[in-house]
Amino acid sequence: MEHEGSSSKDEPVTLASAAGSPFRFTVGVTPARGAGPRALSFEVTGPEPSGGSLKTRRYHLPDAGHNSYLDLFLSLARDFGARVPRNRRPSVEPSFKAKYRALLTENLAPGVVYGYGDPGVLRLEAGAGGEEGVWYYIVVTSNDAPDSFPIIRSRDLASWEFAGFVFPKGRKPAWAADGEHVSDFWAPEMHLVGGEFRVYFVARDRETRELSVGVAKSDSPEGEFSAGGKPLLTGNAIDPHVFVGDSGSAYLFWKEDNNDVWPSRLTRLLRERPDLIAELFPEREDRITASFTQTLWPWIQGLEPIERFFVQHTLIEAVTSSFSAFRERLGRLLGGDATPAAREAGRDVLRAMRTPVYAQKLSADGLSLVGERVKVIENDQAWEAHLIEGMWLVERGGRCYLFYAGNDFSTTEYGIGVAIADSPLGPYRKTAGPVLRSTKEWWGPGHPSFAPGPDGEPLLFFHAFFPGRTGYKEFRALLAARIEFEDDRVLLR
Repeated sequence: MEHEGSSSKDEPVTLASAAGSPFRFTVGVTPARGAGPRALSFEVTGPEPSGGSLKTRRYHLPDAGHNSYLDLFLSLARDFGARVPRNRRPSVEPSFKAKYRALLTENLAPGVVYGYGDPGVLRLEAGAGGEEGVWYYIVVTSNDAPDSFPIIRSRDLASWEFAGFVFPKGRKPAWAADGEHVSDFWAPEMHLVGGEFRVYFVARDRETRELSVGVAKSDSPEGEFSAGGKPLLTGNAIDPHVFVGDSGSAYLFWKEDNNDVWPSRLTRLLRERPDLIAELFPEREDRITASFTQTLWPWIQGLEPIERFFVQHTLIEAVTSSFSAFRERLGRLLGGDATPAAREAGRDVLRAMRTPVYAQKLSADGLSLVGERVKVIENDQAWEAHLIEGMWLVERGGRCYLFYAGNDFSTTEYGIGVAIADSPLGPYRKTAGPVLRSTKEWWGPGHPSFAPGPDGEPLLFFHAFFPGRTGYKEFRALLAARIEFEDDRVLLR
Protein backbone atom coordinates (compact mmCIF):
# COMPACT_ATOMS: atom_id res chain seq x y z
CA MET A 1 0.00 0.00 0.00
CA GLU A 2 1.11 3.56 -0.67
CA HIS A 3 0.79 5.60 2.53
CA GLU A 4 2.93 8.69 3.02
CA GLY A 5 1.50 11.60 4.95
CA SER A 6 -2.01 10.47 4.12
CA SER A 7 -5.10 12.34 5.24
CA SER A 8 -8.02 10.86 7.15
CA LYS A 9 -11.09 10.47 4.99
CA ASP A 10 -13.28 11.32 7.98
CA GLU A 11 -11.99 14.90 8.20
CA PRO A 12 -12.43 17.80 5.76
CA VAL A 13 -9.35 18.45 3.66
CA THR A 14 -8.31 21.14 1.17
CA LEU A 15 -5.92 20.13 -1.58
CA ALA A 16 -4.03 22.12 -4.20
CA SER A 17 -2.25 21.00 -7.36
CA ALA A 18 1.50 20.73 -7.18
CA ALA A 19 3.36 23.74 -8.57
CA GLY A 20 4.18 23.13 -12.22
CA SER A 21 1.02 21.22 -13.01
CA PRO A 22 -0.31 22.20 -16.47
CA PHE A 23 -3.78 22.69 -14.98
CA ARG A 24 -4.13 23.98 -11.42
CA PHE A 25 -6.97 22.86 -9.16
CA THR A 26 -8.01 23.48 -5.59
CA VAL A 27 -10.24 20.77 -4.19
CA GLY A 28 -12.11 20.65 -0.90
CA VAL A 29 -13.28 17.19 0.19
CA THR A 30 -15.81 17.06 3.01
CA PRO A 31 -17.78 14.18 4.53
CA ALA A 32 -21.44 14.95 3.82
CA ARG A 33 -22.87 14.93 7.33
CA GLY A 34 -26.34 13.48 7.69
CA ALA A 35 -26.34 12.12 4.13
CA GLY A 36 -25.12 8.58 4.75
CA PRO A 37 -21.95 7.18 6.29
CA ARG A 38 -19.90 7.34 3.09
CA ALA A 39 -21.34 10.38 1.33
CA LEU A 40 -18.84 13.03 0.21
CA SER A 41 -18.90 16.61 -1.05
CA PHE A 42 -16.27 17.94 -3.47
CA GLU A 43 -15.74 21.66 -4.08
CA VAL A 44 -13.53 22.05 -7.15
CA THR A 45 -11.95 25.27 -8.35
CA GLY A 46 -10.16 25.10 -11.67
CA PRO A 47 -9.78 26.62 -15.14
CA GLU A 48 -12.64 27.02 -17.60
CA PRO A 49 -12.16 24.68 -20.58
CA SER A 50 -12.43 27.54 -23.06
CA GLY A 51 -10.81 30.63 -21.61
CA GLY A 52 -8.87 29.47 -18.59
CA SER A 53 -10.55 31.75 -16.07
CA LEU A 54 -11.24 30.09 -12.73
CA LYS A 55 -14.62 28.75 -11.72
CA THR A 56 -15.91 26.71 -8.80
CA ARG A 57 -18.29 23.79 -8.89
CA ARG A 58 -19.67 21.59 -6.12
CA TYR A 59 -20.45 17.89 -6.40
CA HIS A 60 -22.18 15.45 -4.08
CA LEU A 61 -21.30 11.76 -4.00
CA PRO A 62 -24.06 9.73 -2.33
CA ASP A 63 -21.56 6.96 -1.54
CA ALA A 64 -18.00 5.86 -2.19
CA GLY A 65 -18.93 3.35 -4.89
CA HIS A 66 -17.49 2.87 -8.35
CA ASN A 67 -20.41 4.47 -10.15
CA SER A 68 -20.38 7.53 -7.90
CA TYR A 69 -16.77 8.26 -8.81
CA LEU A 70 -17.45 7.66 -12.50
CA ASP A 71 -20.31 10.17 -12.25
CA LEU A 72 -17.95 12.64 -10.56
CA PHE A 73 -15.49 12.42 -13.46
CA LEU A 74 -18.32 12.74 -15.95
CA SER A 75 -19.23 16.03 -14.25
CA LEU A 76 -15.58 17.11 -14.28
CA ALA A 77 -15.47 16.38 -18.00
CA ARG A 78 -18.50 18.61 -18.55
CA ASP A 79 -17.32 21.46 -16.31
CA PHE A 80 -13.53 21.40 -16.68
CA GLY A 81 -12.78 19.33 -19.80
CA ALA A 82 -11.48 16.20 -18.07
CA ARG A 83 -11.67 12.79 -19.71
CA VAL A 84 -15.11 11.16 -19.93
CA PRO A 85 -15.00 7.70 -18.30
CA ARG A 86 -15.31 4.96 -20.89
CA ASN A 87 -18.54 3.48 -19.58
CA ARG A 88 -20.11 6.94 -19.40
CA ARG A 89 -19.64 7.42 -23.16
CA PRO A 90 -22.24 6.46 -25.76
CA SER A 91 -21.92 2.71 -26.14
CA VAL A 92 -20.67 1.15 -29.34
CA GLU A 93 -22.35 -2.17 -29.99
CA PRO A 94 -19.75 -4.97 -30.10
CA SER A 95 -19.52 -6.70 -33.47
CA PHE A 96 -18.27 -10.04 -32.14
CA LYS A 97 -20.84 -12.84 -32.39
CA ALA A 98 -20.84 -15.98 -30.29
CA LYS A 99 -23.31 -18.57 -29.02
CA TYR A 100 -23.00 -17.83 -25.31
CA ARG A 101 -25.38 -19.83 -23.16
CA ALA A 102 -26.95 -17.95 -20.25
CA LEU A 103 -27.07 -20.24 -17.19
CA LEU A 104 -28.10 -17.79 -14.46
CA THR A 105 -29.30 -14.23 -14.95
CA GLU A 106 -30.67 -13.35 -11.50
CA ASN A 107 -29.71 -13.85 -7.88
CA LEU A 108 -30.87 -17.16 -6.45
CA ALA A 109 -31.08 -16.08 -2.80
CA PRO A 110 -31.20 -12.81 -0.80
CA GLY A 111 -27.60 -13.14 0.39
CA VAL A 112 -26.33 -13.45 -3.17
CA VAL A 113 -26.15 -9.76 -4.00
CA TYR A 114 -23.66 -9.34 -6.85
CA GLY A 115 -24.39 -12.30 -9.07
CA TYR A 116 -21.84 -14.83 -10.26
CA GLY A 117 -18.51 -13.13 -10.83
CA ASP A 118 -15.35 -15.25 -11.13
CA PRO A 119 -17.19 -18.59 -11.26
CA GLY A 120 -15.14 -21.63 -10.24
CA VAL A 121 -16.79 -24.87 -11.38
CA LEU A 122 -16.42 -28.35 -9.91
CA ARG A 123 -18.03 -31.29 -11.69
CA LEU A 124 -18.63 -33.88 -9.00
CA GLU A 125 -18.99 -37.34 -10.46
CA ALA A 126 -21.44 -39.92 -9.15
CA GLY A 127 -20.13 -41.45 -5.94
CA ALA A 128 -17.59 -38.68 -5.31
CA GLY A 129 -18.10 -37.04 -1.94
CA GLY A 130 -21.02 -39.37 -1.28
CA GLU A 131 -23.13 -37.85 -4.07
CA GLU A 132 -25.67 -39.78 -6.09
CA GLY A 133 -25.38 -38.82 -9.72
CA VAL A 134 -23.40 -35.97 -11.26
CA TRP A 135 -23.53 -32.51 -9.68
CA TYR A 136 -22.04 -29.21 -10.80
CA TYR A 137 -20.96 -27.01 -7.89
CA ILE A 138 -19.97 -23.42 -8.56
CA VAL A 139 -18.52 -20.93 -6.08
CA VAL A 140 -18.42 -17.22 -6.94
CA THR A 141 -17.00 -13.88 -5.84
CA SER A 142 -18.91 -11.93 -3.18
CA ASN A 143 -16.86 -8.70 -2.87
CA ASP A 144 -17.74 -7.15 0.52
CA ALA A 145 -21.15 -8.80 1.02
CA PRO A 146 -21.96 -9.95 4.58
CA ASP A 147 -21.99 -13.61 3.45
CA SER A 148 -18.94 -14.66 1.46
CA PHE A 149 -18.69 -16.95 -1.55
CA PRO A 150 -22.11 -18.24 -2.60
CA ILE A 151 -22.28 -21.93 -3.51
CA ILE A 152 -24.75 -22.97 -6.21
CA ARG A 153 -25.36 -26.40 -7.71
CA SER A 154 -27.09 -28.07 -10.62
CA ARG A 155 -27.39 -31.50 -12.21
CA ASP A 156 -28.10 -30.33 -15.74
CA LEU A 157 -26.90 -26.66 -15.89
CA ALA A 158 -30.54 -25.66 -16.41
CA SER A 159 -32.11 -25.94 -12.94
CA TRP A 160 -30.08 -24.40 -10.12
CA GLU A 161 -30.18 -24.56 -6.33
CA PHE A 162 -28.61 -22.26 -3.76
CA ALA A 163 -26.46 -24.44 -1.47
CA GLY A 164 -25.12 -21.93 1.06
CA PHE A 165 -21.99 -19.85 1.59
CA VAL A 166 -18.40 -20.86 2.14
CA PHE A 167 -18.18 -18.21 4.88
CA PRO A 168 -21.56 -17.09 6.23
CA LYS A 169 -21.64 -13.88 8.23
CA GLY A 170 -19.72 -14.32 11.46
CA ARG A 171 -17.58 -17.19 10.16
CA LYS A 172 -14.96 -15.35 8.10
CA PRO A 173 -11.28 -16.31 8.47
CA ALA A 174 -9.71 -14.60 11.48
CA TRP A 175 -6.88 -13.16 9.34
CA ALA A 176 -9.19 -11.60 6.72
CA ALA A 177 -10.48 -8.02 6.74
CA ASP A 178 -14.27 -7.90 6.96
CA GLY A 179 -16.81 -5.15 6.44
CA GLU A 180 -18.50 -3.09 3.74
CA HIS A 181 -16.02 -1.22 1.52
CA VAL A 182 -13.17 -2.94 3.42
CA SER A 183 -13.19 -6.64 2.60
CA ASP A 184 -12.72 -8.14 -0.85
CA PHE A 185 -13.59 -11.84 -1.01
CA TRP A 186 -12.73 -12.77 -4.57
CA ALA A 187 -12.12 -15.60 -7.00
CA PRO A 188 -12.90 -18.83 -5.09
CA GLU A 189 -12.35 -22.32 -6.49
CA MET A 190 -13.57 -25.61 -5.00
CA HIS A 191 -11.65 -28.86 -5.43
CA LEU A 192 -12.08 -32.40 -4.12
CA VAL A 193 -8.65 -33.44 -2.83
CA GLY A 194 -7.96 -36.55 -0.77
CA GLY A 195 -11.61 -37.01 0.13
CA GLU A 196 -12.11 -33.46 1.41
CA PHE A 197 -13.38 -30.32 -0.27
CA ARG A 198 -11.02 -27.36 -0.42
CA VAL A 199 -11.80 -23.82 -1.43
CA TYR A 200 -8.87 -21.65 -2.50
CA PHE A 201 -9.83 -17.98 -2.33
CA VAL A 202 -8.68 -14.37 -2.05
CA ALA A 203 -9.26 -11.98 0.86
CA ARG A 204 -7.53 -8.90 2.24
CA ASP A 205 -5.24 -9.28 5.21
CA ARG A 206 -6.80 -7.61 8.25
CA GLU A 207 -3.58 -5.80 9.18
CA THR A 208 -1.79 -5.04 5.90
CA ARG A 209 -4.83 -4.85 3.57
CA GLU A 210 -2.79 -6.86 1.08
CA LEU A 211 -4.66 -9.36 -1.05
CA SER A 212 -3.76 -12.87 0.05
CA VAL A 213 -4.65 -16.44 -0.91
CA GLY A 214 -6.31 -18.64 1.69
CA VAL A 215 -7.56 -22.22 1.90
CA ALA A 216 -10.72 -23.54 3.58
CA LYS A 217 -11.65 -27.20 4.10
CA SER A 218 -14.85 -29.19 4.58
CA ASP A 219 -16.13 -32.75 4.41
CA SER A 220 -19.03 -31.58 2.23
CA PRO A 221 -19.21 -29.31 -0.83
CA GLU A 222 -21.86 -27.32 1.03
CA GLY A 223 -19.81 -26.79 4.18
CA GLU A 224 -19.27 -25.87 6.81
CA PHE A 225 -15.79 -24.71 5.80
CA SER A 226 -12.94 -23.86 8.14
CA ALA A 227 -9.99 -21.75 7.08
CA GLY A 228 -6.49 -21.87 8.51
CA GLY A 229 -5.18 -19.28 10.90
CA LYS A 230 -3.07 -17.62 8.21
CA PRO A 231 -3.03 -17.31 4.40
CA LEU A 232 -1.32 -19.77 2.13
CA LEU A 233 0.23 -16.93 0.10
CA THR A 234 0.64 -13.22 0.84
CA GLY A 235 1.98 -10.19 -1.00
CA ASN A 236 -0.87 -8.97 -3.23
CA ALA A 237 -1.62 -12.37 -4.74
CA ILE A 238 -5.02 -12.90 -6.35
CA ASP A 239 -7.00 -15.27 -8.55
CA PRO A 240 -5.67 -18.61 -7.28
CA HIS A 241 -6.14 -21.59 -9.55
CA VAL A 242 -5.25 -25.14 -8.57
CA PHE A 243 -4.34 -27.55 -11.34
CA VAL A 244 -3.81 -31.28 -10.80
CA GLY A 245 -2.13 -32.85 -13.81
CA ASP A 246 -2.47 -36.32 -15.23
CA SER A 247 0.74 -37.21 -13.39
CA GLY A 248 -0.88 -36.30 -10.07
CA SER A 249 1.33 -33.25 -9.46
CA ALA A 250 -0.60 -30.21 -8.22
CA TYR A 251 0.23 -26.58 -8.94
CA LEU A 252 -1.03 -23.25 -7.67
CA PHE A 253 -1.35 -20.50 -10.25
CA TRP A 254 -1.86 -16.91 -9.16
CA LYS A 255 -1.53 -13.36 -10.38
CA GLU A 256 0.64 -10.69 -8.79
CA ASP A 257 -1.93 -7.95 -8.34
CA ASN A 258 -0.72 -4.58 -9.59
CA ASN A 259 -4.17 -3.21 -10.48
CA ASP A 260 -3.93 -0.61 -7.71
CA VAL A 261 -0.13 -0.49 -7.38
CA TRP A 262 0.92 1.14 -10.62
CA PRO A 263 -1.84 3.80 -10.67
CA SER A 264 -0.89 4.85 -7.14
CA ARG A 265 2.80 4.95 -8.00
CA LEU A 266 2.04 6.93 -11.14
CA THR A 267 -0.18 9.44 -9.31
CA ARG A 268 2.52 9.90 -6.67
CA LEU A 269 5.15 10.42 -9.40
CA LEU A 270 2.93 13.03 -11.10
CA ARG A 271 2.48 14.75 -7.74
CA GLU A 272 6.25 14.90 -7.28
CA ARG A 273 6.99 15.69 -10.94
CA PRO A 274 3.95 17.55 -12.36
CA ASP A 275 6.11 18.72 -15.28
CA LEU A 276 5.88 15.15 -16.63
CA ILE A 277 2.13 15.42 -17.21
CA ALA A 278 2.43 17.42 -20.42
CA GLU A 279 5.03 15.00 -21.82
CA LEU A 280 3.22 11.81 -20.84
CA PHE A 281 -0.30 12.76 -21.94
CA PRO A 282 -0.63 14.19 -25.48
CA GLU A 283 -4.39 14.80 -25.18
CA ARG A 284 -5.66 17.86 -23.33
CA GLU A 285 -8.47 15.94 -21.59
CA ASP A 286 -5.93 13.47 -20.21
CA ARG A 287 -3.64 16.25 -18.99
CA ILE A 288 -6.59 17.75 -17.13
CA THR A 289 -7.49 14.35 -15.68
CA ALA A 290 -3.90 13.72 -14.57
CA SER A 291 -3.64 17.22 -13.08
CA PHE A 292 -6.84 16.75 -11.10
CA THR A 293 -5.91 13.25 -9.89
CA GLN A 294 -2.46 14.24 -8.64
CA THR A 295 -4.13 17.10 -6.77
CA LEU A 296 -6.03 14.49 -4.77
CA TRP A 297 -2.99 12.32 -4.02
CA PRO A 298 -2.48 13.33 -0.34
CA TRP A 299 -6.11 12.30 0.23
CA ILE A 300 -6.17 9.29 -2.10
CA GLN A 301 -3.35 7.47 -0.33
CA GLY A 302 -5.34 7.30 2.89
CA LEU A 303 -8.28 5.46 1.29
CA GLU A 304 -9.06 1.77 1.42
CA PRO A 305 -7.50 -0.02 -1.60
CA ILE A 306 -10.67 -0.54 -3.62
CA GLU A 307 -11.80 3.08 -3.24
CA ARG A 308 -8.31 4.25 -4.15
CA PHE A 309 -8.76 2.31 -7.38
CA PHE A 310 -12.14 3.95 -8.05
CA VAL A 311 -10.75 7.48 -7.66
CA GLN A 312 -7.91 6.73 -10.10
CA HIS A 313 -9.94 4.72 -12.61
CA THR A 314 -10.31 7.54 -15.15
CA LEU A 315 -6.57 8.20 -15.00
CA ILE A 316 -6.06 4.48 -15.60
CA GLU A 317 -8.21 4.76 -18.73
CA ALA A 318 -6.17 7.75 -19.91
CA VAL A 319 -3.07 5.54 -19.72
CA THR A 320 -4.55 2.34 -21.13
CA SER A 321 -6.18 4.08 -24.11
CA SER A 322 -2.67 3.90 -25.63
CA PHE A 323 -0.89 1.66 -23.15
CA SER A 324 2.18 0.70 -25.18
CA ALA A 325 2.76 4.28 -26.32
CA PHE A 326 2.47 5.54 -22.74
CA ARG A 327 5.06 3.02 -21.55
CA GLU A 328 7.41 4.12 -24.33
CA ARG A 329 6.99 7.79 -23.41
CA LEU A 330 7.62 7.10 -19.75
CA GLY A 331 10.68 5.01 -20.61
CA ARG A 332 12.16 7.84 -22.68
CA LEU A 333 11.63 10.33 -19.86
CA LEU A 334 13.75 8.19 -17.54
CA GLY A 335 16.84 9.25 -19.42
CA GLY A 336 18.21 12.71 -20.06
CA ASP A 337 18.48 14.97 -17.03
CA ALA A 338 16.13 12.95 -14.81
CA THR A 339 17.37 12.63 -11.25
CA PRO A 340 18.20 9.17 -9.87
CA ALA A 341 15.11 9.37 -7.65
CA ALA A 342 12.87 10.22 -10.62
CA ARG A 343 14.37 7.43 -12.71
CA GLU A 344 13.76 4.90 -9.96
CA ALA A 345 10.19 6.13 -9.42
CA GLY A 346 9.51 5.82 -13.15
CA ARG A 347 10.97 2.32 -13.24
CA ASP A 348 8.73 1.37 -10.33
CA VAL A 349 5.71 2.46 -12.38
CA LEU A 350 6.87 0.55 -15.45
CA ARG A 351 7.56 -2.61 -13.45
CA ALA A 352 4.13 -2.48 -11.83
CA MET A 353 2.45 -2.09 -15.22
CA ARG A 354 3.24 -5.75 -15.82
CA THR A 355 0.93 -8.23 -14.12
CA PRO A 356 2.75 -11.56 -14.10
CA VAL A 357 1.05 -14.89 -13.53
CA TYR A 358 3.09 -17.35 -11.49
CA ALA A 359 2.85 -21.09 -10.88
CA GLN A 360 4.40 -23.18 -8.15
CA LYS A 361 4.06 -26.77 -6.99
CA LEU A 362 1.76 -27.53 -4.10
CA SER A 363 2.69 -29.89 -1.30
CA ALA A 364 1.04 -33.29 -1.16
CA ASP A 365 -1.61 -32.02 1.26
CA GLY A 366 -2.28 -28.95 -0.91
CA LEU A 367 -1.73 -26.56 2.00
CA SER A 368 1.74 -25.19 1.28
CA LEU A 369 4.00 -24.34 -1.64
CA VAL A 370 7.19 -26.21 -2.49
CA GLY A 371 10.04 -25.47 -4.86
CA GLU A 372 10.41 -22.23 -6.79
CA ARG A 373 7.74 -20.14 -8.45
CA VAL A 374 7.80 -19.79 -12.23
CA LYS A 375 6.45 -16.84 -14.22
CA VAL A 376 4.28 -18.41 -16.90
CA ILE A 377 2.66 -15.42 -18.66
CA GLU A 378 2.24 -11.65 -18.30
CA ASN A 379 0.37 -8.88 -20.13
CA ASP A 380 2.31 -8.39 -23.36
CA GLN A 381 -0.36 -8.25 -26.07
CA ALA A 382 -2.07 -5.03 -27.14
CA TRP A 383 -5.60 -6.28 -26.40
CA GLU A 384 -4.66 -7.13 -22.79
CA ALA A 385 -3.57 -3.55 -22.01
CA HIS A 386 -2.54 -3.21 -18.36
CA LEU A 387 -3.56 -6.57 -16.91
CA ILE A 388 -4.31 -10.24 -17.21
CA GLU A 389 -6.05 -12.28 -14.51
CA GLY A 390 -8.51 -15.08 -13.73
CA MET A 391 -6.65 -18.18 -14.97
CA TRP A 392 -7.78 -21.77 -15.50
CA LEU A 393 -5.60 -24.56 -16.92
CA VAL A 394 -6.98 -27.47 -18.97
CA GLU A 395 -4.86 -30.49 -19.96
CA ARG A 396 -6.10 -32.00 -23.19
CA GLY A 397 -4.39 -34.43 -25.56
CA GLY A 398 -1.00 -33.86 -23.98
CA ARG A 399 -1.24 -30.09 -24.33
CA CYS A 400 -1.86 -27.47 -21.62
CA TYR A 401 -4.35 -24.71 -22.41
CA LEU A 402 -4.19 -21.78 -19.98
CA PHE A 403 -7.29 -19.60 -20.23
CA TYR A 404 -7.15 -16.09 -18.76
CA ALA A 405 -8.96 -12.75 -18.81
CA GLY A 406 -7.43 -9.45 -19.90
CA ASN A 407 -8.01 -5.67 -20.09
CA ASP A 408 -10.41 -3.55 -18.01
CA PHE A 409 -13.12 -5.67 -16.36
CA SER A 410 -15.70 -2.86 -16.48
CA THR A 411 -15.62 -2.28 -20.25
CA THR A 412 -16.38 -4.11 -23.47
CA GLU A 413 -12.62 -4.48 -24.04
CA TYR A 414 -12.45 -7.21 -21.39
CA GLY A 415 -12.14 -10.70 -22.86
CA ILE A 416 -10.74 -14.20 -22.48
CA GLY A 417 -7.52 -15.36 -24.11
CA VAL A 418 -5.60 -18.63 -24.13
CA ALA A 419 -1.93 -19.62 -23.97
CA ILE A 420 -0.72 -23.11 -24.93
CA ALA A 421 2.21 -25.18 -23.69
CA ASP A 422 3.46 -28.76 -23.51
CA SER A 423 3.66 -28.74 -19.70
CA PRO A 424 1.94 -26.86 -16.86
CA LEU A 425 4.95 -24.61 -16.22
CA GLY A 426 5.39 -23.70 -19.87
CA PRO A 427 6.85 -22.13 -21.84
CA TYR A 428 3.51 -20.79 -23.10
CA ARG A 429 2.60 -19.35 -26.48
CA LYS A 430 -0.44 -17.08 -26.59
CA THR A 431 -2.87 -17.19 -29.46
CA ALA A 432 -3.45 -13.91 -31.28
CA GLY A 433 -6.25 -11.95 -29.64
CA PRO A 434 -8.97 -13.11 -27.27
CA VAL A 435 -11.03 -16.25 -27.81
CA LEU A 436 -14.13 -14.73 -26.14
CA ARG A 437 -15.11 -11.09 -26.53
CA SER A 438 -18.05 -8.87 -25.70
CA THR A 439 -21.13 -9.41 -27.82
CA LYS A 440 -24.27 -7.38 -28.37
CA GLU A 441 -25.99 -9.38 -25.62
CA TRP A 442 -23.15 -9.77 -23.08
CA TRP A 443 -20.33 -7.43 -22.12
CA GLY A 444 -16.98 -8.16 -20.50
CA PRO A 445 -16.77 -11.99 -20.48
CA GLY A 446 -14.14 -12.97 -17.94
CA HIS A 447 -12.59 -15.29 -15.37
CA PRO A 448 -13.12 -18.64 -17.09
CA SER A 449 -13.31 -22.11 -15.59
CA PHE A 450 -13.80 -25.44 -17.33
CA ALA A 451 -15.75 -28.70 -17.02
CA PRO A 452 -17.34 -31.22 -19.38
CA GLY A 453 -21.04 -30.57 -19.89
CA PRO A 454 -23.81 -33.08 -19.18
CA ASP A 455 -23.30 -34.67 -22.58
CA GLY A 456 -19.51 -34.57 -22.28
CA GLU A 457 -18.99 -31.54 -24.50
CA PRO A 458 -16.15 -29.19 -23.42
CA LEU A 459 -17.68 -26.15 -21.69
CA LEU A 460 -16.05 -22.91 -20.63
CA PHE A 461 -17.87 -21.18 -17.74
CA PHE A 462 -17.47 -17.43 -17.21
CA HIS A 463 -19.22 -14.27 -16.06
CA ALA A 464 -20.44 -11.28 -18.08
CA PHE A 465 -22.40 -8.05 -17.58
CA PHE A 466 -25.71 -7.02 -19.06
CA PRO A 467 -25.06 -4.38 -21.76
CA GLY A 468 -24.50 -0.93 -20.30
CA ARG A 469 -24.44 -2.22 -16.70
CA THR A 470 -20.75 -2.75 -16.01
CA GLY A 471 -18.65 -1.93 -12.97
CA TYR A 472 -17.63 -3.08 -9.52
CA LYS A 473 -20.58 -4.56 -7.60
CA GLU A 474 -22.75 -4.61 -10.73
CA PHE A 475 -24.56 -7.89 -11.36
CA ARG A 476 -22.64 -10.48 -13.36
CA ALA A 477 -24.47 -13.34 -15.04
CA LEU A 478 -23.21 -16.92 -15.28
CA LEU A 479 -22.61 -18.02 -18.86
CA ALA A 480 -21.10 -20.96 -20.70
CA ALA A 481 -19.73 -21.55 -24.18
CA ARG A 482 -18.93 -24.75 -26.05
CA ILE A 483 -15.32 -24.91 -27.17
CA GLU A 484 -13.12 -27.16 -29.27
CA PHE A 485 -9.44 -27.82 -28.68
CA GLU A 486 -6.88 -27.94 -31.46
CA ASP A 487 -3.12 -28.28 -31.10
CA ASP A 488 -2.42 -24.58 -31.58
CA ARG A 489 -5.75 -22.90 -30.81
CA VAL A 490 -9.18 -23.07 -29.17
CA LEU A 491 -12.36 -22.56 -31.19
CA LEU A 492 -15.85 -21.54 -30.16
CA ARG A 493 -18.53 -23.96 -31.33
